Amino acid sequence: QHGVNIMAFVKEYNERTSSQVGTIIPVQITVFEDRSFTYVTKTPPASELLRKSLGIEKGGASAGRATVGSIKRTALREIPETKMKDLNASSVDKAIKIIEGTARSMGINIVED
Repeated sequence: QHGVNIMAFVKEYNERTSSQVGTIIPVQITVFEDRSFTYVTKTPPASELLRKSLGIEKGGASAGRATVGSIKRTALREIPETKMKDLNASSVDKAIKIIEGTARSMGINIVED
């Protein structure tokens, strides 16, 4: 807790993310010595975006063996464009590879259009 006023943070966070209710929104908090804070909201995790685009509850329990759904490559391409500012990738093509890996680890097949 580090002496941060949790209620003040929660109130600000809820106001800032009120348009995205029900979505996981990561946050990075910086706490200063005087117990004030700043925070930056990030984009939802790739797994969350994949689950929402497929309309599934969770990914597969055993990746590579059991599949939970399929996603078209064009639909998959929208996710890295959303997450590009938070991904550690230098280009959209590399970001797509990262999201494809996440999809495979969740048991999601990627199909061509």
